[in-house]
Amino acid sequence: MRCVSGAAFDVIIDLRPESPTHGRWFGVTLESERGSAIYVPQGFAHGFQTLVDDTDVLYLISHPYVPAASTGVRWDDAAFGVEWPDAPIRTISDRDRSWPAFDYETA
Repeated sequence: MRCVSGAAFDVIIDLRPESPTHGRWFGVTLESERGSAIYVPQGFAHGFQTLVDDTDVLYLISHPYVPAASTGVRWDDAAFGVEWPDAPIRTISDRDRSWPAFDYETA
């Protein structure tokens, strides 16, 4: 993912069950002026928070998008403790607000 205008805080969460970093998150600020990007490996959750108005992002995916196969984790799930820089979150989609709490036993 790359920020083509504006700035965004991008987060990835390792959801690979056998990984030594399972459940840990990493966040980075992407700014269009710097041209920075982040690679999201398979098995990671991904989300971002725009930090300024008129932010646009560009990302590619490795497989065609299938809406019915879409899954997610809550942005505020205590299982991960992501520290979003622009809290409280002001706008979030109904879909992203409705993900259930993460369950390590079924993941």
